[in-house]
Amino acid sequence: MLPFIEDCLFASIAAIGFGSISNVPVKAFTGCAILAAAGHGTRTLLTGHLDIGIIPASLVGSLIIGLLSIPVASHWKAPAESMSFPALLPMIPGMYAYRAIQALIACLQHSSETDFMHQLYLLNYNGLICCTIILLMFLGVTVPIFCFKRYSFSATR
Repeated sequence: MLPFIEDCLFASIAAIGFGSISNVPVKAFTGCAILAAAGHGTRTLLTGHLDIGIIPASLVGSLIIGLLSIPVASHWKAPAESMSFPALLPMIPGMYAYRAIQALIACLQHSSETDFMHQLYLLNYNGLICCTIILLMFLGVTVPIFCFKRYSFSATR
């Protein structure tokens, strides 16, 4: 249980950091932290305990952030988008992006065809997973905001 709590805490800290550089009102930092903990915690539970892949787990986590962002935003009188996107950033798959760039550099350095093909495979695999996760996270967080447009845009009143 302690690793799960630590995971949620570090996601909250990262969301507050991203919120501070993306011009979120200071009063809404707590909301960003709550959303990040809920989304990242959901993804951690799904991947770690229920053996669901990272792609569907990231989609579910971003849907949780999108659905919770509307009531949280109305509580702190801030736009739902300004609170949900900093909460989404700790879920970006950094290791897949790092491995894709690492494979790209290795492709350019290898002279044998077998090494090149292996690195090209790793580049495609990691790049495709990274791009798919980012696309589905974006869709997962924006679809609830647009579906509940009346509540989402009235949150700042």
